[in-house]
Amino acid sequence: MALEDGIAQQVEAFIAAGRPSSREKSIAERRAGYLASAALAGETETRVQVEELELEGIKLRCVSPLNAAGSLPCVIYYHGGCFISGGFATHDNQLRQLAYYSGCRVIAVQYRLAPEYPFPAAHDDAEKGANVIWTYAERLGVNRQRITLAGDSAGGQLALVTALRLKAAGRWLPARLILLYPMLDAAAGSESYSRYGQDYIVTRDTLLSGYEMYLAGVEPRHPEASPLWRNDFSGLPPVHIITAEFDPLRDEGEALFQRLTAQGVACTCQRYLGAIHGFFQLGGISRTARSAMQDVAWRVGRENGP
Repeated sequence: MALEDGIAQQVEAFIAAGRPSSREKSIAERRAGYLASAALAGETETRVQVEELELEGIKLRCVSPLNAAGSLPCVIYYHGGCFISGGFATHDNQLRQLAYYSGCRVIAVQYRLAPEYPFPAAHDDAEKGANVIWTYAERLGVNRQRITLAGDSAGGQLALVTALRLKAAGRWLPARLILLYPMLDAAAGSESYSRYGQDYIVTRDTLLSGYEMYLAGVEPRHPEASPLWRNDFSGLPPVHIITAEFDPLRDEGEALFQRLTAQGVACTCQRYLGAIHGFFQLGGISRTARSAMQDVAWRVGRENGP
């Protein structure tokens, strides 16, 4: 299938510019570029209320439907950015849209970024953020029985590893996981890395340079660097995985579906055709992104299931 029209225009411009390499940019340039791309998310959703707060040293952005009161289902959201960029501002509209369409309270966790803070800083912050939200659930207006862990790219990986850490600790588990094109294999061994790793904006170099800065010498097959290969998934709550047709990470996301299913986890997986890595943030130019948002909102807002 061909790229969706709005996405195709972005890809064509990237190729026409000579496929600029992320490795040739400074961290500041990469972070600024990611922030600038937030304009592609479309018109800002205003039918929500937004609050930023800090609990136990973890910065949170809480986005709620207007006039929301009492205990609501909650999405704990971890942003993408290859472990080196991203934050509340890059994902502002996605958080707002998700809260509005789902009727849930969406709470984003700001985790520390590499290279300033290498592994396991992001993983530790992600776990602490989830536990803080669970601990302060009543204050935050969160229904503890209906917490979803979700994230895109690096954030999807953090959601998965956080759920595994919570399972090991035995204190509580989320109701479900939503993983959007997660980064799962730091060794980049899948065929889609070769097939889609050059032309589709978020390239093989973009992903691997992020891993290199964050892992800083950690073995790529470390179980929290490459959770795809773990054998302790049994006991996780239901998982839904989203992949994109023209994404270097497509194959590993779909391999995770196979591995979760084989280990007894209730899991679903949907490949979005005509889309690239990061498409969930392209709602201003992509019908596919808008469709994915509606689907995720439905999944996290309903009572049961993956």
